[in-house]
Amino acid sequence: MSTPEAGKPVYNVKNPCIAKVKRMFNLSGPDAPKHTAHYEIDLAGSGLEYTPGDSLAVQPTNDPALVDDTLKALGFSGTEIVKHPKTAAEVPIRQALIEGALITEIDNKLIKAIVEKTGGNTPLAELSQPEKKEELKNYLWGRFVIDLLLENPTAKFSPDEFIATQKKLNIRLYSISSSQKAHPTEVHLTVATVRYNSHGRARAGVCSSFLAERVTPNETLIPCFVNHGKGFRLPEPQEETPIIMCGPGTGIAPFRAFLEERQATNAKGKAWLFFGEVSAKSCFFYKDEFDAYLADGTLTKFSTAWSRDQAEKIYVQHKMLQHSAEFWAWLEQGAIFYVCGDASRMASDVDKALHTIIEKEGGKTSEEAAAYVHAMKEAKRYRRDVY
Repeated sequence: MSTPEAGKPVYNVKNPCIAKVKRMFNLSGPDAPKHTAHYEIDLAGSGLEYTPGDSLAVQPTNDPALVDDTLKALGFSGTEIVKHPKTAAEVPIRQALIEGALITEIDNKLIKAIVEKTGGNTPLAELSQPEKKEELKNYLWGRFVIDLLLENPTAKFSPDEFIATQKKLNIRLYSISSSQKAHPTEVHLTVATVRYNSHGRARAGVCSSFLAERVTPNETLIPCFVNHGKGFRLPEPQEETPIIMCGPGTGIAPFRAFLEERQATNAKGKAWLFFGEVSAKSCFFYKDEFDAYLADGTLTKFSTAWSRDQAEKIYVQHKMLQHSAEFWAWLEQGAIFYVCGDASRMASDVDKALHTIIEKEGGKTSEEAAAYVHAMKEAKRYRRDVY
């Protein structure tokens, strides 16, 4: 609910809801290329409210092991007192780095300070020239603050100087994967743990690894609040409007929420879900739930794409094209098309497939198809939550 009622608590970045994870379980099997998990956060007594299509803002903390390595590279004990980057309270630097500094990203202030402290005797001196923006970006990819400290050992900082070069550790947003009508005192998340190797060091996403590795159910406190997604909403339950949902990987999150909501409200109108992942054996998230929604009519049609279960790679856009005549018929019936997930490749591939279907099945030129898609956007019938 976007407008809080009188007397209801208002949660935000300065006043988050302090909650605990009640339950967590793996959605991906041991053979999956990446770990994906389901998290159930307890909201009992908090008064926090959300609607399917909203995101949950989570305030993570840094990995203490990475903080300790960073302190070692700086030559600090960790007990030195500094101003907390977020609260300005006087705290030990170890606490400040765990809670308040984005040590997995490099601020220009740090680059500038290292150039000054090394007297320009660092590759960063040349890379920080305005015309080398792209080269600097490539150089910094996969590097954390610790890498620059280890690569430039002559750059010595006082604790206060170092803290002044750090970005603040901010919230991370995750699409909510539950309906409050189905789970009145909980909010659910579907999160893939970001892990990779670069420059000889194992790396991890701050918030996804916080949830996966540093949260103890019913113990760890998680500051969070709702970020209301105004544009990503279901039609009213009594409306006959068909919906088509496309959410590969963790893009499935809001559509699990949509289906829970549709079942709880006995929503009218047809619903078609496209889901894709690497393999049906290791990555068929929420399979039993979706099968049950198909059985009870909450879901009309379910199309899956498994990229590695056969010789050729099959993605959600291929499944759209495979069902192009039916997809076009749904569009002509006024269907709303929702897309959630990866912006860099999936969303553009799905967009191309949408244009192709409209051209082919609607007998339109590419210009007419583009105009049709534009009209869909104007009418809020093409809604995207991509990241």
